[in-house]
Amino acid sequence: MSAVVSVDLLTLAPVLAPAAAAAAVLVADAAVPRLRRTHLVIAVVALALGAAGTFGGLGAAAGDVRRTLCLPGHPDVCLYTAGPAASALQLAALLGAVVTVLLAWPGERDAPRGRTAVTVSLVLAATTGATAVAAARDLGSWLVAVELATLPTIGLVALRGVRAAISGAVALLTTSLVSFAMLALAAACWYTATASPLLAPDAALAANTDPARRAILVLAVVLFVAGIGFKLSLVPFHAWTPEAYDGGSLPVTAFLAGASKVAALAALLVVVRAITPLGAPVLTAVAVVAALSMTLGNVMALRQDTVLRLLAWSTVSQAGWVVLPLATVSAGAVEASTAYLLAYVVATLTVFAVVAAVAQLRGLSAARTLTAYRGLLRDRPGLAVALGLGLLSLAGLPPGVLGLVAKVVALRPVVGGQLWLLALVAAANAVLGVAVYLRWLRVLFERPEGAVVPTARRAHPAVLLAVGLGALALVVTSVAPQLLLHLVGG
Repeated sequence: MSAVVSVDLLTLAPVLAPAAAAAAVLVADAAVPRLRRTHLVIAVVALALGAAGTFGGLGAAAGDVRRTLCLPGHPDVCLYTAGPAASALQLAALLGAVVTVLLAWPGERDAPRGRTAVTVSLVLAATTGATAVAAARDLGSWLVAVELATLPTIGLVALRGVRAAISGAVALLTTSLVSFAMLALAAACWYTATASPLLAPDAALAANTDPARRAILVLAVVLFVAGIGFKLSLVPFHAWTPEAYDGGSLPVTAFLAGASKVAALAALLVVVRAITPLGAPVLTAVAVVAALSMTLGNVMALRQDTVLRLLAWSTVSQAGWVVLPLATVSAGAVEASTAYLLAYVVATLTVFAVVAAVAQLRGLSAARTLTAYRGLLRDRPGLAVALGLGLLSLAGLPPGVLGLVAKVVALRPVVGGQLWLLALVAAANAVLGVAVYLRWLRVLFERPEGAVVPTARRAHPAVLLAVGLGALALVVTSVAPQLLLHLVGG
């Protein structure tokens, strides 16, 4: 293969900033181990710089993309391509990591020596993978980025050290190994069918003309969807999700629900862009897993009495909505899927930030149960309003207009493609999802059974900042939801 000669550092900033910060944190910890708060500052600054690097691609026209790592003599063959949707996903991953760092900030004081540096560096490494996979266009870079976004999360879950955390980490590790095996086999099938290391539509169309190669190509697509389905928590690849959510610390669980899902969808979108010209039959698998995920996720979420397991099954259900538009060959399917994921990430991270604040006020064990939120509206109205707005956005109910618009945007390609059965399943699950989130929302208005004895007078400023940022983002995007569509080029 020809050597790569084209390198644009500004275009690569969303990937390079967190990668460089991860190394800087480890070096700083080795040089001055006592300055643990410095690691958090380095992370926030680097993530902010990386987020600034995405601005050039946000809101651009669909055909306006930023390219780098291009092959000599072939300026249109680039290994890194970031359009509006990819830039929006990179921004979501970076901001999701910022929220994770803010939620982890209060634990810095009591953490064992070296723990803060390890946690921050793992978050930054996983974020590097998430931003890289969104723009990767060759099999090698794509596979490495997918695993870089996954493997550090296993360590993050295990760092809590309790039995539930170890169990969750083992479940996540097992899932990761199976997922990588499927993705590696999918890559091999793709190369066999197309004779190209690039995930590009031209390669897929060339293979589609030969019946034998087409069969191998379809197998590659099925394996791609299955392998990414593990990471996106799609049914039937979801079993690790409740264990990992329940076992990890709150910041880590927020990262799994936010930036980790961004990475998974980004990986799937790279594949979908390459196979969309083949037509609807190869996307049937996406329709099936979308319907199963929405249904099972909602049914199981209705049965949960603990917050983290409810959010875990909510993630499974929302993953079905995220991939729903991708079951069609609509030109706007990628943008619709990206927009829905952004809405989900904003709402979910806001909910996690409120849970972290309640954990500081009423105790971690109490905050994991729904009953701990009784009387929150009277006791802490600001937190209750932020939580309510997040839950209503996930349910798709006003005043959480963002969630309602996101569901309409996700359904539009399905209705336009006349997939009526899938649209009916989605509509039924929209109603079922309302019951899931209103069940939690109702608790906010109930009177507590006994006196609530707080374990702290106030939540940490970093956690309150995360709550404020999330609530502000929900308000702005609910008042002007077109801003979200503009970001992804819709």
